Amino acid sequence: MTNGSILLVEDNPSDVKLTKRALEQNKITNELVHAENGREALDYLFGVGQHAGRNVRDIPAVVLLDLKLPKVDGLEVLKAIRADERTRLLPVVVLTSSGQEEDVIASYKLGANSYIRKPVDFTRFAEAVRVLGTYWLLMNEPPPVK
Repeated sequence: MTNGSILLVEDNPSDVKLTKRALEQNKITNELVHAENGREALDYLFGVGQHAGRNVRDIPAVVLLDLKLPKVDGLEVLKAIRADERTRLLPVVVLTSSGQEEDVIASYKLGANSYIRKPVDFTRFAEAVRVLGTYWLLMNEPPPVK
């Protein structure tokens, strides 16, 4: 079952603050779970490490995934999400500053649901977050979790 939360996988503290601010500005009140690196994100999703014992059937509504992460990069996180039956259908939005064509292609090949380049300007970033929230949290019908 989805818990309606957003898993933000982001190592840049400034981008975390901007994302939180944009969510608040757009009145998106879903719980925000923050993972600072790819390893922490995987630990959270699969209930291991520092998240051992967490109910892994309680998954987020959407993952906002940066690509350039310490410990385990975003593409490896995406690959692990798609490789596990419990998270295979979990919506993953790559939200990154990378506009490199190979990152876009690799993300979609690994099963990203969407690829969004982070706008530099806060107003544009806040609008991108509003659209993301409206679509993934209100309009999208997620698959049932088994």
